[in-house]
Amino acid sequence: MEEKTHSRKLLGRTVVSKSGKRFGEVGNLTFEIKSGELLQIVLKNPTGYCEGLELDRSTQGELLIPFSSVVAVGDFVVIAEEDII
Repeated sequence: MEEKTHSRKLLGRTVVSKSGKRFGEVGNLTFEIKSGELLQIVLKNPTGYCEGLELDRSTQGELLIPFSSVVAVGDFVVIAEEDII
């Protein structure tokens, strides 16, 4: 059975790719209000590496990572980099 994690517990966790490249930290999450589906991770303290990628940005200029690219959540939030570039 899959263990569920409260979304607030993701805030502040480091976001890394499967290959170990650091992207930044989870600053906030966007979600669909009606369904509660998580849509995007808003990066806080983005690294220079991800600044060079053509990631979507919020209206405030924050870097966004689609939550669909998340492959694991533990001490880190692990994303599949190939899903976002």
